[in-house]
Amino acid sequence: AALPEGTLDDLLADPDALADVLTYHVVSGDVKAADVVELTSATSVQGEDIAIDVTDGVVTLNESATVTATDVEASNGTIHVIDAVILPPGS
Repeated sequence: AALPEGTLDDLLADPDALADVLTYHVVSGDVKAADVVELTSATSVQGEDIAIDVTDGVVTLNESATVTATDVEASNGTIHVIDAVILPPGS
């Protein structure tokens, strides 16, 4: 529901494009919230950079998604929950 109309159908029909979107949400390493607030961007596993802005303690990615929960520990790393889907440039 958070994607523009037709985007989900397009992604489901194109596994490579879907993988690009999913890996665009992942950054290598164990990056904690304290690290994120010191960054202006981070390179995703997909290969494109994600812009990071911190204003008044609020972290925004690509001017469109806000971090709503931080440092959620998972078996394969640390998760930071966002309130929107971010798409790689050109998607």
